[in-house]
Amino acid sequence: MKKYIKKLIISFVFIGFSYAHAQSYVQFFRAVELDDAKTVQALLNRGFDPNTPSPELQPALTLALQKKSLKVAEALIAWRTIDVNQLNPHAETPLMMAAFNGQLHLAEQLIARGADVNQPGWTPLHYAATAGDSAMIRLLLEEHAYIDAASPNGTTPLMMAAYYGNPMATKLLLEEGADPTLKNDKGLTAYDFAYNGPHADSKIYIEAFLKGLQIKARP
Repeated sequence: MKKYIKKLIISFVFIGFSYAHAQSYVQFFRAVELDDAKTVQALLNRGFDPNTPSPELQPALTLALQKKSLKVAEALIAWRTIDVNQLNPHAETPLMMAAFNGQLHLAEQLIARGADVNQPGWTPLHYAATAGDSAMIRLLLEEHAYIDAASPNGTTPLMMAAYYGNPMATKLLLEEGADPTLKNDKGLTAYDFAYNGPHADSKIYIEAFLKGLQIKARP
């Protein structure tokens, strides 16, 4: 770790940053991982840019959500210059990370700060559906998330819920108007995802919906 920090500081000095700035950089990202909001706040007050990426090019806010450093995440979301739509190398936003981790309160804060609910490609709703988080799905739909958003390969949130999520998330999306007849680039529908997945009830709900039937959730 010490060797890594030394190399990082040398790199910063070489590209024009001060030694003090390099030290702040290391201190900042260590504080993010440790959920040390006090240190993060102090560094922000001294002028540290909250949108500075980590050595792995991960935005600090996304990293905080990923590491479940919730106090740091709240401090960053509240900071006046934070970019709540900053992408990581996988084109993920902070809201997508919060949606996947079930961090509903933080997702609400992100949306209030202008987080994009309907970004192109994979969306927060895809991530909420993958996690099978009904409360998060409801929040995103209330904020006008496009229910049949297509990923780069044509996968919809309903498909993700049917395979990776759970039957209740699948049922919720169907009830809210998700289209089970859509196909992805491989010609697969949500029913195909459910049929090949681990959740038999998801298949039952989709099949019933396609037949125009309504069935109650199993206890």
